[in-house]
Amino acid sequence: MKTYGARTALAGVSFVVRAGAITGLLGPNGAGKSTTISIIATLLEADSGMVTVGGHRLPGDAAAARRVLGLVPQRLALYPTLTARENLRFFARMQGLRGAAARAAVDDALALVALDGRADEPVAQFSGGMKRRLNLAAGILHRPRIILLDEPGVGVDPQSRERIFEAIQGLVRSGAAVLYSTHYMEEAERLCDDVVLLDDGHVVASGTPGELVVRTGMTTQVHLRTARPLPAGWCDAAAGARVVGDARGPGIAVAVDDDGAVSRVLAAVMRAGGDVVELSVHHPNLADAFFRLTGRALRDEDGAKA
Repeated sequence: MKTYGARTALAGVSFVVRAGAITGLLGPNGAGKSTTISIIATLLEADSGMVTVGGHRLPGDAAAARRVLGLVPQRLALYPTLTARENLRFFARMQGLRGAAARAAVDDALALVALDGRADEPVAQFSGGMKRRLNLAAGILHRPRIILLDEPGVGVDPQSRERIFEAIQGLVRSGAAVLYSTHYMEEAERLCDDVVLLDDGHVVASGTPGELVVRTGMTTQVHLRTARPLPAGWCDAAAGARVVGDARGPGIAVAVDDDGAVSRVLAAVMRAGGDVVELSVHHPNLADAFFRLTGRALRDEDGAKA
């Protein structure tokens, strides 16, 4: 648990981050993601409860935990007047790396984030995406076993986002345990092996992305708009399909058990003499699951950042 005065930021938060896997910490702004990251990173102390990082219990073993941790904060932690290489040399020294070991770590990190060709340019000249990539490099110089990423893809261009994703996946393949905090569902669905849905300081649900969607009981829906209303019972012959709401249209939602039922729905519309003006197929995703579980969208930004 963690409180700030009368406000409870975290309560009953419990999860495990596996080695060689990415665990997504998902929730809207203000859900408690950054507070959770800060406690695990030993920057804050929990008011109660137990936190274990790489076998080291916090806060007593914080110094040992820091040696196996790599933190990539949401705010850029870089010196703009220094070059990329000079920045990383500084952070390597802060991690206790010296001489050939430091040089090798800097070169490896620059290559990992595809900045080796820009290593000797001042950071002030970098784009926002390049700064984000360098921010990642600074946090993983010492090849930590556990990596904490707080919104690493925020505000970056598509090319830099791909580079960041590739770098993170490379670290995971080498055996790192990654906790990835985000409110972007597309990132989580693409990257994360496990997901922890956090809202208002509580864990709403956890599991693989697929498990969370299945748990809500949601199914694929076909959304149709027809030129004229359809007759009653038009969908009865479409196996694996059932109309949700108004069956006659012109706007109709049909829940289907499998993708094959989509063609059966269209065939039923044609038999009923309906002309399809618009059609879309929506597969339930993590954003839908979160909304079903909490009643609000993942990109809700009304709350203060926590």
